[in-house]
Amino acid sequence: MAMPAAPLSNDTPRFRRARLRVFAMLILGYASYYLTRNSLTYVAPAMVAPVGGVAGLDITSVGLITSLFPLCYGASKFVAGVLGDRFDPRTLLAAGLLVTALANIAFGLSSALWAFCALWCVNGLVQGCGAPSCAKMLTAWFAAGERGTYWGLWNLSHNLGGFCAPLLAGSAARSLGWRMGFFAPGAVGLCVSAAVYAICRSAPEDLGYAPVEEPLDPAPERAPLPSPPASTAQRPTAPTGPRARPALLASLGLVARDLRIWLLALTYLCVYVVRQGVTSWSVFYLLDTGRAADAGAAALRVTGLELGGLGGSLIAGKLSDALVARASSGRVGMRIRVVIGYLVALALALAAFARVPVGAAGLQWLAVFAIGAALYGPQMLVGLCGAEIVGRGSVGASEGLLGLIAYFGAAMAGLPLATLVKRHGWGAFFRVLTLCSLLPIPLLAGLVSARAHSEGSADTARENSK
Repeated sequence: MAMPAAPLSNDTPRFRRARLRVFAMLILGYASYYLTRNSLTYVAPAMVAPVGGVAGLDITSVGLITSLFPLCYGASKFVAGVLGDRFDPRTLLAAGLLVTALANIAFGLSSALWAFCALWCVNGLVQGCGAPSCAKMLTAWFAAGERGTYWGLWNLSHNLGGFCAPLLAGSAARSLGWRMGFFAPGAVGLCVSAAVYAICRSAPEDLGYAPVEEPLDPAPERAPLPSPPASTAQRPTAPTGPRARPALLASLGLVARDLRIWLLALTYLCVYVVRQGVTSWSVFYLLDTGRAADAGAAALRVTGLELGGLGGSLIAGKLSDALVARASSGRVGMRIRVVIGYLVALALALAAFARVPVGAAGLQWLAVFAIGAALYGPQMLVGLCGAEIVGRGSVGASEGLLGLIAYFGAAMAGLPLATLVKRHGWGAFFRVLTLCSLLPIPLLAGLVSARAHSEGSADTARENSK
């Protein structure tokens, strides 16, 4: 059947339903990445237990395994981001989840330290397929005026996966043995991987709809999608000519030469030092300073981090969209202003947590909640700004580079911060985290009027039409 003269309108209930299905799969898919990423954190206590654990495994061994992950993940996020500009992001998202699920299952079948290290490196190397692929599809399916809201909603998948990990992996390990703590997340990952591949589509054009924003930068053709089944063969589809995407090396070069991306990357590094530092060491801080009686009580005090992150990322997205709607230009700059405000709030929340007195359990929980609310907003918005600064065809490379630098920050929050605490105490720990919260502000000051890639191209198009 002949192709229609024009793509289908995306201002229809049918399009909105299709977009909602894709969005739901992005949330579920990335939450499953988080589930398979965090399983070790909650299964490790059962692995080192004297009864039912792994013979010869101790806390130092677990530290060795976990120290490999951020470096592997950061490198993979960069590579997967660049590849995501060349290959179908839907396939990349589903394939990465499939492999990380299999890595969890294989981990549960292993008993040797070398195998644990190797498999967790594999897990880290494929985890990077998640965020850049989701960023590509979010950018393709949602226009700039609503993107902050939906990016914030998608960011809840971090919290959803982080919340489910102790419930599924931790509970399975405690009740059924440590191996089941890896089998259960692996089984979930396998099922969700199949659902993502079946339901997601990389862009509206894959279903015959018009793009929500016109592609503005040339790009190589992506591998074609499979032909539709006979039952849908007569459905109108969009033209299948080459998609506008930059070549692989050209995409990376465009991103790497953009000073604004490097300023965002340094901001991300600082944010991830704080994030990983709070996540890894808050329980130890509460125990060492006598603010919690035992590990269970300390863990309960820090549950506010994820809950605060839920609200913080949603509000950040809505607030930045409201500023974008009122601004005539400089979309990225509007979001940067929200990031700066959140970073100031993060520094204040860290100061409050450090000063909550012994015995004030409720205030400790509230301080951690405030840290989460102030922390997840910048984490979400920096990635969104990176996606909007570059063209649609370079979003994956942008997210990959940002992720690579961010996880260097996460690695710095491990052994370096532990050594700092051992030598100089918890006061030095909080001073470093506060410095990391405030250091990005002068870096971002020059971006408060930054424009999105589509704004610059739209101006050029208007000039050419005169």
